[in-house]
Amino acid sequence: MKNLITIFLIAFVVAANAQTKSLQKSAPLTTATPASAGMSEERLDRIDAMCKEAVKDGDLPGIVALVARNGKIVFHEAYGMADNQSNRKMKKDDIFRIASQSKAITSTAVMMLWEEGKFQLDDPISKFIPEFKNPQVLKSFRYEDTSYTTVAADKEITIRHLLTHTSGLGYGDIDADERMKLIHKKAGIVIAFSSDNISIEENIKKLAKLPLHHNPGEKFTYSLGLDVLGYFVEIVSGMPFDEFLRKRLFDPLGMNDTWFYLPSSKANRLVTVQKKAGENWVKYPVTFYDTDYPVTGAKAFFSGGGGLSSSAKDYATFLQMYLNGGELNGVRILSRTTVQSIMGNQTDDLFGGDNKYYGLAFGVVTPMGQDSGGIGSTGTFDWGGYFNTSYFADPKEQTIGILMKQTRGPVKDETGWKFRLLVGQSIDD
Repeated sequence: MKNLITIFLIAFVVAANAQTKSLQKSAPLTTATPASAGMSEERLDRIDAMCKEAVKDGDLPGIVALVARNGKIVFHEAYGMADNQSNRKMKKDDIFRIASQSKAITSTAVMMLWEEGKFQLDDPISKFIPEFKNPQVLKSFRYEDTSYTTVAADKEITIRHLLTHTSGLGYGDIDADERMKLIHKKAGIVIAFSSDNISIEENIKKLAKLPLHHNPGEKFTYSLGLDVLGYFVEIVSGMPFDEFLRKRLFDPLGMNDTWFYLPSSKANRLVTVQKKAGENWVKYPVTFYDTDYPVTGAKAFFSGGGGLSSSAKDYATFLQMYLNGGELNGVRILSRTTVQSIMGNQTDDLFGGDNKYYGLAFGVVTPMGQDSGGIGSTGTFDWGGYFNTSYFADPKEQTIGILMKQTRGPVKDETGWKFRLLVGQSIDD
């Protein structure tokens, strides 16, 4: 009898945490003709020509481009090589390290838990991670021995600060401030791309002891805030972060190619990160990280700010859920009222000038940005990743554009701005 009660309680808990069915039932993304979605096939061919030219001219080793409109994939092509040295051609379903494109996924997980009434956005993070109590701001720094002094911050870091990159936290090896780079390096802070045997709990508790760039809420400073929130999701949900994303987001949406660390059955689809060496493309060397992290090493570090890998179609699926107001294929991930809050201006004029503001998960185009041309309608949301991936989704035009590449180091690459413009000019209804 006790065993039956235990089984019932476990089933109840799992059911309570599952995503809910929706009264809406939009179709999963399917392939269709451009004309059926109000897109010009002839004008989409300009994207094809641009990608072919970029590879032919040696500006990029390979590209996967995807365009969807009204829930239909109208353009999805692969170009060039996934790995030049082994002569492996790029395929449409190849998997890419999406780096900072992970941030919107982590933000979504946070807002899923917020919808359940687990916390308020302006709660201090120290309520859940006590190590962040009484934050300190960097005052002075000595390069000779990396010692520093601090002054008490004027307020606590909140969950909203972490979502909007206004917490004042730094970003380790890629921080714009050399002093913060050195402080983080000395403390052994890991940023996203790790094959080491370290947990996000260990990393975040070390990070909590370090000084801030500035008082919380004072400026927009790109940071490890989403890594903090990955650990926060573990605390609030009671589940490992990777497991939460798999059960609550990826499986319900059918995002079967999105992982922190790829299963062996998918490892051969991972695109190589390449750099230009003279006229050739070669594998990017080991620096403060090893680009093989998604398939080798301890596979223990679940970075909410940059650790995921995914395919173009998987990420398009995630964006389509947002365009549908938080639902896809009859599964409700977020309420449309929550999506509205996520897309709202959370940073006033702290981010991006007049053309964009930052919400709770994305950069968002303003009316002035729309009128400036080439970046989408008002409300278009976007971001990109460290290894040269990018995306945007336009709610007004119900359009998604995804451009996947894997490069580091200097490249002559103009495909990003051209792609976005070319998607817009292909609308023909």
